Amino acid sequence: MSSNPTRRTALVNAAIEVLAREGARGLTFRAVDAEAGVPNGTASNYFANRDDLLRQVGEHIHVRLTPNAVKLAETMDAPPDKSLVVRLLQELLGRLQADRTGYLALLELRLEATRRPELRAALTRTISTTLEQNVKFHLDAGLPGDRTTVVSLYLAMTGLMVEHLTLPDVLPEEQVGELITALVERTDVPAGGAAGAEGG
Repeated sequence: MSSNPTRRTALVNAAIEVLAREGARGLTFRAVDAEAGVPNGTASNYFANRDDLLRQVGEHIHVRLTPNAVKLAETMDAPPDKSLVVRLLQELLGRLQADRTGYLALLELRLEATRRPELRAALTRTISTTLEQNVKFHLDAGLPGDRTTVVSLYLAMTGLMVEHLTLPDVLPEEQVGELITALVERTDVPAGGAAGAEGG
């Protein structure tokens, strides 16, 4: 099996484009080759089967959506209060808006995972790991709240992102920022609690 990492990444990115545009049923090796502009049969040299391709797509989407380390460091150079949590969540939404294709592909993967046990297991591992990394980031940064705060914000933001990135006319753009602020301000924070916010 071919191991050129640059070519593999290009093929996975092409698969993400196909998945977001055509859905899981349209994700074939031939479609990936066409999207990547490579000869037919190339993708089959890099992925053992369709399940392997879907798994690698799920892993790579999270890499694409990870915040830039320099940008995140700049953001974190502020007092660890609720306003910083708001800013982190706004930047999270901004990354997803900038890579809407990646997020839509992730939604397609979630649906496909309900039909494919192996994909469900792989996606569960990836998303669970990401969530726990967010919890650790929040707590280590001394942001207000605890683990429950982070999980609550994660679930609320998941709903907001699905709504805004699939049916953007439901929530006017100008209201989204206000909603994020209200969400954080109304989140119960335990007295003396420490930490909380999306790191990625």
